[in-house]
Amino acid sequence: MWGLEKKEAINLNEQEGKKVTMDAANSISDKPEDISAFVGKGVEFKGTISYSGTVRIDGYLDGEIHTDGMLLIGEDAVIQAKITAGTIVSKGKITGEVVAKECIKLRAPAVMNGSVKTPVLSMEDGVLFNGALEMAHGVRELPRDASSLHPVGLIMPPGLKRANG
Repeated sequence: MWGLEKKEAINLNEQEGKKVTMDAANSISDKPEDISAFVGKGVEFKGTISYSGTVRIDGYLDGEIHTDGMLLIGEDAVIQAKITAGTIVSKGKITGEVVAKECIKLRAPAVMNGSVKTPVLSMEDGVLFNGALEMAHGVRELPRDASSLHPVGLIMPPGLKRANG
């Protein structure tokens, strides 16, 4: 359940007969050797998972997940947890408090119920999101240097006069 031999492939979906897995950059990668641990379909886990690297969940998990790495959640996964991760890519159902330091990608038919805190969130059509979203980490302050500011023309509505200037 936890170890994954490099020869074994983990299915996200079948494309042209080739077994594939998800990655955060473009959602599909054929590198199953990058997965550190795997909770398979039909497996129920209750407790806390703390790890480095990439973990794939296709079963049921109730508890907590902590990592600076990547969490891949398959279409059949049901997760009720407090999740802290670097990157999360999900096609499954998540209920709980989710924090991602880098990004969260929700792929159809994902369901997210709860609170989400991340600087970057992407969702495909067909995803259900019910909850609160905080993206404050992704907000950048614009430069206040006056030398970079340039005046623009002012268009006044007819009949309105400009006061001073």
